[in-house]
Amino acid sequence: QVQVVESGGGLVQAGGSLRLSCAASGRTFSTYAMAWFRQAPGKEREFVAAISWSGRRTYYAESVKGRFTISRDNAKNTVYLQMNSLKPEDTAVYYCAVDGVSGTVVPGTAPLAYKYWGQGTQVTVSS
Repeated sequence: QVQVVESGGGLVQAGGSLRLSCAASGRTFSTYAMAWFRQAPGKEREFVAAISWSGRRTYYAESVKGRFTISRDNAKNTVYLQMNSLKPEDTAVYYCAVDGVSGTVVPGTAPLAYKYWGQGTQVTVSS
């Protein structure tokens, strides 16, 4: 089993920044692709960003490209989401996900591609 814990959410004004962290347990953490998803009230869970097991490939939703950056520190079993130039439409619960498949080179963008999930952290962007 992999335990996933997110942190770093909060309230920020439009144009501001937040950095989310996702800490995961497990000896094989460094071999798993990881991703961030978000879900706003009344909406479907949507893909935000993903990173391959090596960190060499990253993928972003068009809505966040150029504003958000996903990165990982395998030595610390931690993945980050740096969010800049935040907009009110970024308001959502943000979830960290781990695919649980060793050696994934091209991470998936669908929730079903991920086996382990964090509890979510609320991000609220005021106008």
